[in-house]
Amino acid sequence: MSQVFAVGRGQYDNIGDIVLRRQLLDWVRPAGELHVYVGESPAGYDDGLRLAPTDRVYRSFRAWYRAALDAALAGEGRYVFKPGEIQLTLPGMKEHLSVLPLLATLRARGGRAVRAGVGTRNYAPLPRALMRPSIALSDLTLWRDVSTGAYMGSGGVMPDLAFGEGAPDEEVAGFAAPAPDRDVLVVSMRSDGVTRPWPSDAWVEGVRRHAAAHGLTPWAVTQVRDDEACTRRLAEQLGGEALTWAPETPHDVQEDRLRALYRRTSIVVSDRLHVVIAAYTEGALPAGATTRPSDKVARHLRTIGINDVTLDAGDTTADDVSRRLDEISRRRPELTARLLEARATLRRHRDQVRRVLGMPTSAAVYDLEERLAG
Repeated sequence: MSQVFAVGRGQYDNIGDIVLRRQLLDWVRPAGELHVYVGESPAGYDDGLRLAPTDRVYRSFRAWYRAALDAALAGEGRYVFKPGEIQLTLPGMKEHLSVLPLLATLRARGGRAVRAGVGTRNYAPLPRALMRPSIALSDLTLWRDVSTGAYMGSGGVMPDLAFGEGAPDEEVAGFAAPAPDRDVLVVSMRSDGVTRPWPSDAWVEGVRRHAAAHGLTPWAVTQVRDDEACTRRLAEQLGGEALTWAPETPHDVQEDRLRALYRRTSIVVSDRLHVVIAAYTEGALPAGATTRPSDKVARHLRTIGINDVTLDAGDTTADDVSRRLDEISRRRPELTARLLEARATLRRHRDQVRRVLGMPTSAAVYDLEERLAG
């Protein structure tokens, strides 16, 4: 029986990391016995990953790695790189360098390795060269945005895994029409514990004007714990509400709270990629925002065919911000269609990943899997 090894550990205070890992774990679980390294995860983190009773969970990286090498030597091993963003620095590339012995053993003994849904934060030549060995030893590489794919120069490109979460397709199809119960405008801005330019007064006024004109209540939300102070400040400036993240609230509970609000959201405005995507997959229209040069939200939306939905939160006017949000609001049918197309593409890549890992991809297999999941 195949044994599939995956890293479930991520940034523990970031709901987006849970969403990405959960989706990929669901993709690869049917390919064999799943071994997941989660480290010393806090309460609610593992529940957020929706780990199955049959999954083998590891707190010790050493124990997990040793089990992976044993499986590889026995010819039963499969390896799945963790999805998400990597920094092309030596610390940021730790996984891609530390697993080289495992990858070499897998290659020698007929195992498989897959990298799916990975993106980069910076684009430097030397770290790219250091990535080459792990890419060469992988059987499939799929980057999560067009810019990373072009920079790396090898492998394919897929939509971000988080587009596959949220409301089911039959509900998404209904998002093409405006709904009166979508009475919320969500805003979230990143902190990351560093000094960042604050959105201009004009930008805040423009967002507030759009909300007032469309009968929407502004809500500032915390999907990453570092952003808590920003959430409170935004809510105060917008004259709206705040969905904060108390220390005692488990990760899975916080995600449920956020998604309940996103299901009432007409439009989401954020420089947090996975705030935008999570709300978008629950029916909110996506609007990126940035206070300094960054195309992170824009390039991931561009990968699924969405352009021109990013707002400058710095040097702008209130009229321009309000006008741009109005323009995005009128694109609801188009943006809904793009989400459904992205999900169809993700399903094709899911099939591709499973084939590489040695799992049949017949309709009967998927029907059985969905019945078991439901």
